[in-house]
Amino acid sequence: MHRPALSYSGLESGDDVCGVFWLELHPDKQKSDLSEEEAELHLQRFIDVDQAWKVLSNEESRKAFDLQLRAQELKQSWPVDACIKLEDMDWDSENECYSYSCRCGGEFHLEKDEAEEEEDSVVCCDTCSLSIEVKSCR
Repeated sequence: MHRPALSYSGLESGDDVCGVFWLELHPDKQKSDLSEEEAELHLQRFIDVDQAWKVLSNEESRKAFDLQLRAQELKQSWPVDACIKLEDMDWDSENECYSYSCRCGGEFHLEKDEAEEEEDSVVCCDTCSLSIEVKSCR
């Protein structure tokens, strides 16, 4: 979740930026010689820009979005290498924790009580600086 950097010089307002993207991406304004795949990509980008505009053009929803974005940034202070499901991890009955192999050869370990929480967990490798996000099954 992030705000994209727009590089349209000379545009004064958000309405100007939206207008440029609207004309550039609107399905009715597309060239007829686009492949089906290109047309689908343009349509998805148009939908993404339209949804972003609906959030960012309204002061209340923009403030809520900014707060949510800031909370996410504060919560995650390191890069997440991968997102996995808890069921993809191996159960280590000896240590009573879940484990998952890191590409460096180390291991990610998730304690049983942490795995039972309803929130997703970020787990660091025991050898390198990589981390994974473990999605809760609840």
